[in-house]
Amino acid sequence: MLLHAEATAIPPQVIVNSPKATGNNLSLLFGTSIYDLKTKQMPPGEDLVEKNGLRFYTADAALVKVAEAFFQRSPIEAQIVLKSMRDVSGVLGRLLDGGHSAVAGRLAGAFRRIGKGEFADDILKTMKGAMYDVRETDPFDQNQQVSTLAVGGSPIVARLNAIWESQRQTVLDVFPAAPGLPWDTVAFMKSVEDIYKNDAYHSLSIEGYSVTPELIDRVRAGTWDPDVDQQDRQNRDALAARGYWQAFQSVKESVAEILRGAPAGAVIRKQHRDWYRELFGPSVAAGILKPSALAGYRNHPVYLRGSWHVPPRSEAVPDGMETLFDLLEKESEPAVRAVLGHWLIGYVHPYPDGNGRMARFLMNAMFASGGFPWAVVRVEDRSTYLAGLEQASVHMNVKPFAEFIAERTSWSMSKAL
Repeated sequence: MLLHAEATAIPPQVIVNSPKATGNNLSLLFGTSIYDLKTKQMPPGEDLVEKNGLRFYTADAALVKVAEAFFQRSPIEAQIVLKSMRDVSGVLGRLLDGGHSAVAGRLAGAFRRIGKGEFADDILKTMKGAMYDVRETDPFDQNQQVSTLAVGGSPIVARLNAIWESQRQTVLDVFPAAPGLPWDTVAFMKSVEDIYKNDAYHSLSIEGYSVTPELIDRVRAGTWDPDVDQQDRQNRDALAARGYWQAFQSVKESVAEILRGAPAGAVIRKQHRDWYRELFGPSVAAGILKPSALAGYRNHPVYLRGSWHVPPRSEAVPDGMETLFDLLEKESEPAVRAVLGHWLIGYVHPYPDGNGRMARFLMNAMFASGGFPWAVVRVEDRSTYLAGLEQASVHMNVKPFAEFIAERTSWSMSKAL
């Protein structure tokens, strides 16, 4: 079920079914393990599918076999698999042949909960027609937000839509009300300019660069000269600082356009690639990165140091980013656009590098659309910040991250008064 739902977090345990299994639990690093489960008879071929070198149950077979607790433990993943069903006949055939009346009632309730009442009715009528006693039950937690959106396309599209709908209210519950677009846009833009030095220091430091306020000032003042000074040309930290300065100017142009009334989501969709090119342009010009680094989205797998979250396969990135921009454009609440937009940039991890900086740029551009001041994530808060993102990406719980960003935003608002 998790694999069908593009749930890419590393599971604590993988269970491998095999007739030759011995019931052994093989402990691995970081608290993970593989358990080999002895199976008298392997599933028939029609119940199996192969993907990325793994053989596992088809979605139809998995829905019949999965326990009720899965719907409460992993509601987003359950919804994605249920929504991917174009026809209920594959599930029904397995229910009928196996005499799974209790499972039939559970799946009927699940389909009805997500808005597929016709599937629920089909299951109930067919099972009862075959003389099975079926009672519909809803396996989801009654307090769990369940999406009723009709979502098609790839699993990453369904996943991001389900995440957005299930998590947006959490953001609204912890965030202060948006002040609204400022009447004095000149003063607002000056506040953005004034925050640059502080923001650049903390944002670059979070990513592991060794920068100082003096280096940031030198880059901003233009006394950093890679064409003349060989040390400047080869200084990775200085190149990162120069890229941040150039990207910040591009982000400011986007913010100014948003303050003039342009739709925030549409502006970011159009201009985010400009931010990225500016962010890494100096490193390409210095020969540290290949020119292809400016091409855009990654075309390789990526693994995050110290995280249980594994970003989606590179093939899913274009669909994921288009869906994210669609969600940003449809969302009416600036705080939701900022917090979920930031999180999901990191979740999809579309770029070869710079995803954290791009996510924070996007967050603050979205904050501007609601009149919120620029929020700086301090390097001393790095552990809390990353832990919040980990909770969101691995456990689908955005509350710690939203509370952290709300605290930083409230602090910025108090300083702006």
